[in-house]
Amino acid sequence: MSAQLKRIEQQFAIEQFYYREARMLDNRQYQQWFALVTESISYVMPSRVNKLVDNRLRGKEEMISIDKELERSDDMGSPIREEGYAHLFVRVDRAYKANSWAENPPARTRRIVGNVEILSVEENTYRVTSNFHLFFARPGSDNFIYSGQRNDRLIVDGDSFKIDAREVIMDYANIDVPTLGLLF
Repeated sequence: MSAQLKRIEQQFAIEQFYYREARMLDNRQYQQWFALVTESISYVMPSRVNKLVDNRLRGKEEMISIDKELERSDDMGSPIREEGYAHLFVRVDRAYKANSWAENPPARTRRIVGNVEILSVEENTYRVTSNFHLFFARPGSDNFIYSGQRNDRLIVDGDSFKIDAREVIMDYANIDVPTLGLLF
């Protein structure tokens, strides 16, 4: 098999994985979605700050780099979400509890995943970036659109993948959405 054909097959398999993941989340199949993550998962949503441009870096890409806006815990920042397997388990389990008032009635969502790009492949590990739009509607309230980028580390698991790390970078200047507690 040629290298190009192998890359096309890898791209197709990863895109199909993301489409299946989006369908599960939109259909509220959270337990099935949870089976797509590893026990060592790192699920992070860095907060963003609105930094002024450093004109001393004029002419260089780092002058307007998105990384300068992100607050990650490893650089003493304060991420919006920083969760592991146990946290995600509790979030998934809570969706099926009678006292889950925040999700009664449940929100309606529709995820569109695109711009899927494989950044690197090392043995059974893929680094992948993708963009998303998420439509959010709850009866009795306004509708909202979320957008952002996901940076994932996927591990080959049999004939599919598992999410070992996910960084969700939201596109916002001001947070004016009802929740950031969704699974992106």
